[in-house]
Amino acid sequence: MGVRLVVMDDHRLLAEALAAALQLRGHRVLAVGTPVGVAADLVVNRRPEVCLLGVAHPEDPTVFDVVRRIRRERPEVSVVVMGNVTHLSGVAAAFAAGAAGYVRQDERIEVVERALTRVRSGEAAVAPDLLQQVFEHLLRPVAEPDDEAVRLLRLLTRREVQVLKRIAEGEDTRAIAEGMAIAPSTARTHVQRVLMKLGARTRLEAAALAARTGLLELTDNM
Repeated sequence: MGVRLVVMDDHRLLAEALAAALQLRGHRVLAVGTPVGVAADLVVNRRPEVCLLGVAHPEDPTVFDVVRRIRRERPEVSVVVMGNVTHLSGVAAAFAAGAAGYVRQDERIEVVERALTRVRSGEAAVAPDLLQQVFEHLLRPVAEPDDEAVRLLRLLTRREVQVLKRIAEGEDTRAIAEGMAIAPSTARTHVQRVLMKLGARTRLEAAALAARTGLLELTDNM
């Protein structure tokens, strides 16, 4: 069954071309709009399953405010960002804001379509090589933890902090379980609790949030 979606891009022609291509592949495009800044209004009113959000400048710290609003007002809607990967901080910021997927702006329509389908199913959608680059970027130390990091750290148990560190290193549930000598089901429970306490939907979003706030720096001795 096709995905119900809203297509947004700063370039109207690109948005319309994407919408037309996806409709031909059996998806239902509820709205097409530009600029990206009005995407949240369309999502709130049309209630799609997925919002495909093309951004020209993902390195702009304010560009993903629209994603935060969608997460706040329509948390059931998954957002897939389409943009360049020149600035890894922009990719990380997209996930920190709540995006469920990120695809390169020059990807084939088949890749975009797979991303839409995956996020509708509750999975994250990002190319493995890009995911690895983003994790490496997130592991670079930040200058100084902020107040949000202190607040978040107080929410986590020592065990959950250990799990968060392993999430930030890119470990999957099996690797976390083996590394901590616990059952996979226990590791899965710890991961779910970490995501819930941080208000994150995906592991990458949790890692991005921890890196952005400096939370990982506060946990160095734990």
